[in-house]
Amino acid sequence: MTMAHTLTPTADPATDIDDVARLVSPDGARVADPDLDRWIADVGVETIRGLYRDMALVRRIDAEGVALQRQGQLGLWAPCRGQEAVQVGTARALRADDFAFPSYREIGVNHVRGAKPADFVLAWRGESHSTYDPYEINTATPQIIIGAQSLHAVGYAMGIQRDGTDQVAAAYFGDGASSQGDVNEAMVFASSFRAPVVFVCTNNQWAISEPVTVQAKFPIAGRAPGFGIPSLRVDGNDVLACLAAMRWAVQNARAGGGPAFIEAVTYRMGPHTTSDDPTRYRDKEEVERWAARDPLARIEALLRAQDAFDEEFSRSVAAEADDLAAEVRAAAIGAKTLPPLSVLDHVYAEPHSGLEEQRRWFGAYLDGFADDEDGSGR
Repeated sequence: MTMAHTLTPTADPATDIDDVARLVSPDGARVADPDLDRWIADVGVETIRGLYRDMALVRRIDAEGVALQRQGQLGLWAPCRGQEAVQVGTARALRADDFAFPSYREIGVNHVRGAKPADFVLAWRGESHSTYDPYEINTATPQIIIGAQSLHAVGYAMGIQRDGTDQVAAAYFGDGASSQGDVNEAMVFASSFRAPVVFVCTNNQWAISEPVTVQAKFPIAGRAPGFGIPSLRVDGNDVLACLAAMRWAVQNARAGGGPAFIEAVTYRMGPHTTSDDPTRYRDKEEVERWAARDPLARIEALLRAQDAFDEEFSRSVAAEADDLAAEVRAAAIGAKTLPPLSVLDHVYAEPHSGLEEQRRWFGAYLDGFADDEDGSGR
């Protein structure tokens, strides 16, 4: 089974945003796509309402995270505003026993996979290396090293092959990571071993302050066929297109067809992280153009056209989002800082003499900061 949306060889990866597969136009109109339509034939109004709800909750978590960082409660935050459709749509196509490998910005993937309120903030607060057990929600710890999770996903997928089961691994990374050796090496292994893995490249136009046009003169999805991997370039602000594309890719992998690659064309509306000032490298007009393609407004318009978005539904979603944000805030503010030596806990499954030596050394180092008798600390 193969599917590859036609790619214009000379397309600009940033400006030719209409050279994508989509099912819902920016103004909320349902459009036909012969490749994607059959993958959402079962999707009705209630499913679309559920996708809208997911995106609204993710946006509210994101806004709370930014606010907490600005108030000094978190050390850093990587906003995902504008990218909710990619994250929610693709994650909703995964089975519970599939395994996701996200980067640090996939708030929506973690939400869909079952992350709890504290899971979104405690690592950014510096209280924990990983705030959830990856095997409880079948989602790896978010990766900070750019692109490294693509190798992890392929390794996991090759393990699935050896287990003889039909799970699928999914690697999430941005357009900037596509320039990393790790991503390209992962695609070589995935293709060579026909590993059941899906590469989801979120092309949000900017790798920190570097535009995608610097590192990709042509659409990123066009690279995958060179590895023998079928690809699809979709509108990343269209949650139905993202759901359909991921269903295709996942089914291809699950049926033994090997890896698939999705480039979801979207936009990072906020800063790269809260330490970044995007006004220094982006113009206001560009941001406004993308704001008009907002993924939530698009699905709201679609639902309103179907008389499926009323004030009761809107209030219900907003109230749920506020409740979730309050739980996220409470988790951050109420976090209990663990003793410094706990950084060495859970490093190995079994006791290790080298680790005990490090614990003794670190303990002695910490003792050096103890106050002396007069409390001067010198």
